[in-house]
Amino acid sequence: MGDDSGRITLTEENDSIAFPTDRYYTQGLELSYLSGNVVTDSAWLIPFSRLSAIGLFGATRDGGDVARRYRIILGQSIFTPNDTSAVNPDRDDRPYAGWAYGGIGFVQDTGRRRFDTIELLVGIVGPGAQGRLAQNDWHQFIGIDGANGWDYQIHNEPGVMLTYERKYRFIQPLLDGFAIEAIPEAGATIGNVMTYAQVSLLLRFGCNLEADYGPNRIRPALSGTNYFNDTYLEGPFGFYTYVGAQGRAVARNIFLDGNSFRDSRDVDKEVFVGDIVGGIAMFWSSAVKLDAGFTYRTQDFEGQDDAAKFANINLSLGF
Repeated sequence: MGDDSGRITLTEENDSIAFPTDRYYTQGLELSYLSGNVVTDSAWLIPFSRLSAIGLFGATRDGGDVARRYRIILGQSIFTPNDTSAVNPDRDDRPYAGWAYGGIGFVQDTGRRRFDTIELLVGIVGPGAQGRLAQNDWHQFIGIDGANGWDYQIHNEPGVMLTYERKYRFIQPLLDGFAIEAIPEAGATIGNVMTYAQVSLLLRFGCNLEADYGPNRIRPALSGTNYFNDTYLEGPFGFYTYVGAQGRAVARNIFLDGNSFRDSRDVDKEVFVGDIVGGIAMFWSSAVKLDAGFTYRTQDFEGQDDAAKFANINLSLGF
């Protein structure tokens, strides 16, 4: 499959990591596997060739500075209203919802300056996603009150999200191995779970920046892959700080719009949503990468009391 090491990444996103809240997008957990670089005689090269043939990934001819890897993804996201004490939640508040999914992604780093991603997630929204179990069992374990309104969550519905993104890297070397860079990005997601178009800009400062294109995040989010290429490291240690922003034009959000073919709780979503992010990442050769960050997300439904704020922690291990 590949000619170098693979990686596993565990991503945790939660509002209560840094804030005394438990609402809106309240919890996300994702486990992902990143392969080693796909070699030219591997069957895993076929999807990249097919995607290049339709113009998505660009040239994949032998001999160029091109890194191709695939990702396997498993995750769960949980959404709750502002008031989780009510047995019958306010109909003008965000509905309860869970989303459990698995998927596969293909990523290509071309010349360390362009990064393409295509990703397919499939899963289930509703009680089958076990959002109630995950949230309330955890609350019981840590000795705090559970959420009372899960009987009114969005109904079971199979879900799918197909995402394509392209990033570009503009890097300016500084002294002693340090550099600054800008990574603009554009992309789109379609599916019955979410459909949106996005534009983003990530700014980073640090050393060994070419090993990745930013922190892993759970969609929808700025950045969003666990890509890391240890062959591009210059020295055993790297780090960076980052800030960025993403704007999304949202056509579909099942967690706000409700079920596609059944009556369910719903609210009027905001069409335009923005994120502001910041954080820090550190990595020790190919062995360990640790990063932490913060997201400020504008109101994504009408009548939302406040912006959503949550933190993320990622741990990535090479093997």
